[in-house]
Amino acid sequence: MGRYGAALVGLQFGLGLLLCELGSLASAEPRAPPDRIAIVGAGIGGTSSAYYLRKKFGKDVKIDVFEREEVGGRLATLKVEGHDYESGGSVIHPLNLHMKRFVKELGLSSVPASGGLMGVYNGKSLVFEESSWFIINMIKLVWRYGFQSLRMHMWVEDLLDKFMRIYRYQSHDYAFSSVEKLLLAIGGDDYVRLLNQTLHENLQKAGFSETFLNEMIAPIMRVNFGQSTNLNAFVGAVSMTGADSNLWAVEGGNKVVCSRLLQASSSSLITGSVVSIEEKTRTKRTGNPTKMYEVVYKTGSETHSDFYDIVLVAAPLNRKMSDITFLNFDPPIEEFDDPYQHLVTTLIKGELNSTLFSSRPKDQFGLSAILVTDDSDMFINSLSIVAPVRAKEGPAPAVDGMHVWKTFSRDVLTKEQISKLFLSYDYAARKQWLSYPYYEPPQKCPSIILHDRLYYLNGIEFAASCMEMSAIAGYNAALLAYHRWNGNEDMIDQEDLYEKLKTEL
Repeated sequence: MGRYGAALVGLQFGLGLLLCELGSLASAEPRAPPDRIAIVGAGIGGTSSAYYLRKKFGKDVKIDVFEREEVGGRLATLKVEGHDYESGGSVIHPLNLHMKRFVKELGLSSVPASGGLMGVYNGKSLVFEESSWFIINMIKLVWRYGFQSLRMHMWVEDLLDKFMRIYRYQSHDYAFSSVEKLLLAIGGDDYVRLLNQTLHENLQKAGFSETFLNEMIAPIMRVNFGQSTNLNAFVGAVSMTGADSNLWAVEGGNKVVCSRLLQASSSSLITGSVVSIEEKTRTKRTGNPTKMYEVVYKTGSETHSDFYDIVLVAAPLNRKMSDITFLNFDPPIEEFDDPYQHLVTTLIKGELNSTLFSSRPKDQFGLSAILVTDDSDMFINSLSIVAPVRAKEGPAPAVDGMHVWKTFSRDVLTKEQISKLFLSYDYAARKQWLSYPYYEPPQKCPSIILHDRLYYLNGIEFAASCMEMSAIAGYNAALLAYHRWNGNEDMIDQEDLYEKLKTEL
């Protein structure tokens, strides 16, 4: 037959095998989507995961979202004389791309965060007062702290630049099986190391002075996370971004995003408390025995249960917050007893006693936000004028010096304490809640994968707790559930992802 004839026969044979293989691939159907998915918790993490699960799995899967209180979770509002004010997560950074995307895709509107001038109080006097003139502020900062504020800005910008990588990863559908692996992919070992050292230790080694840390950094930590510079350095960096300019909020309240995400995901809201989750074997319509999760929940005085292929827990697994029992898992689901901080938000309509902070006449006081240092011995973490969540309402004009002020404190304010802060007040409303984890490095984040198809979103809070981190966790959990369901292991925990995506451009 000759060399070329043999080659031709070999080529035809190989082509025939290839065509047969392609034919078998074409005839193989991708795995059918799950029938039912349960999500426990209707905060930003739970509703964003519902939104992305719908996009990934399609229109036929039934998604149930369980919420024992109000949709929005810790994104909540308080009503004062007919107006709603943010009591939970209040501001959003301009580079929080998930929240920006939600506002755009859901047809919502944004409003600038409440502005005004800020001062820092040390228990005796104001150690820093902001001016409406930028150049004056810079002179004050350089005079007192040298160029440390500029160096701090550069430190935060560097971390934020690396943080932005997560949006590219998620836009390419990559997922991570743990919070640590997610942070490692974003910023390498240096990022993960931030969880294991305090902010104070990190910044002290970088050469920042104790005066600067106490007067500029600690007050920001107190208002955002109720702690000082003893929290982990990663959440400290997240907290510092909350001091940036151009912060914004969602008109009508940030919690509106959650209800709109729920609606856009075509999910069913079940108002009730999940009591237990247990893996059981069920026979589906196909006749095949299948492992599923039985979710037992209470609505009022009645107890119900349903079976699900996939379950996402988007509520803190802390006994004081969501008392869920995991039954008959082998090995057992880990216990979550990490503490959350008790916070009291108090809205007070009153005339501030400005002489408590400054000797100037009250009509020359001019500050609309007061932060406090660690050594101030004050019973509050912060005090600020706030506007209603609806832009058209605007901040109520001052009548006889009366404004609506918001305070954060560890304990409920007594009448005596309120009277010390205000010359007079008309109304005080408060909300007590377990707001965010107590940060104490070295920080270990709870697992995301609790069982085969059982996922936990809120472990990311132990890196940092904020709206955008919860949205990132919701998207990541949705991608993780999708890829593990379909066996797409190459889309999970990819190493050198940043370099890989750079070379693909």
